[in-house]
Amino acid sequence: MSCCGGLPNAHFETRSPPMFAKKKETPAKLALTPLEPTRAAPPQAAQPQPQPAPTPPPARPKPASLIAKGLTIRGDVIGDIEVHLDCVVLGDVKVGKLVVGPNARIEGSVTAQAMEIHGMVIGSVTAQSVRLYGTARVDGDITHEQLAMETGAEFQGRSLKFRRPAPTPPQAQHAPPPPPAPPPAPVSPPSASQFPYNHSAY
Repeated sequence: MSCCGGLPNAHFETRSPPMFAKKKETPAKLALTPLEPTRAAPPQAAQPQPQPAPTPPPARPKPASLIAKGLTIRGDVIGDIEVHLDCVVLGDVKVGKLVVGPNARIEGSVTAQAMEIHGMVIGSVTAQSVRLYGTARVDGDITHEQLAMETGAEFQGRSLKFRRPAPTPPQAQHAPPPPPAPPPAPVSPPSASQFPYNHSAY
């Protein structure tokens, strides 16, 4: 009778595990740490570049004043601008620049920095630069630095050279008065030793 429950021809084989059986190596798991996203550095504010000082616009020349033919002025014409006269002026004229037109007639002294004469002037003319055109008629002295005359211009008077006034020297500062002289030293009376005794007198 079999010990195994009476199973005929039953054969059981038991195997003991080997003592030195190799253990299956478990692959090491790598701990993956998620990387933080790279933060871009904030853009640096551009430093403002020093701007050059704005240049002021060039001064515009003052427009010339024109007094046309057919007008008569009784009195003086005074200003610091450019004036074109083509009329009759019974008086003095003193402006920055003067253009005497071909139809103009001025009876009086005329003063300007620069002057162009096409018409008639009866009186003295004073300017740094004077130009007489072919139709000019001047009856009076001309004081100038530069004088130009075209053929046909008439001039009765003296041509005087314009002289700039010499710069006045600065006033000399008054020097302080000298200190008073010290009083004279007192004169002491002569002593007896200054007069030796004369024995022969006695």
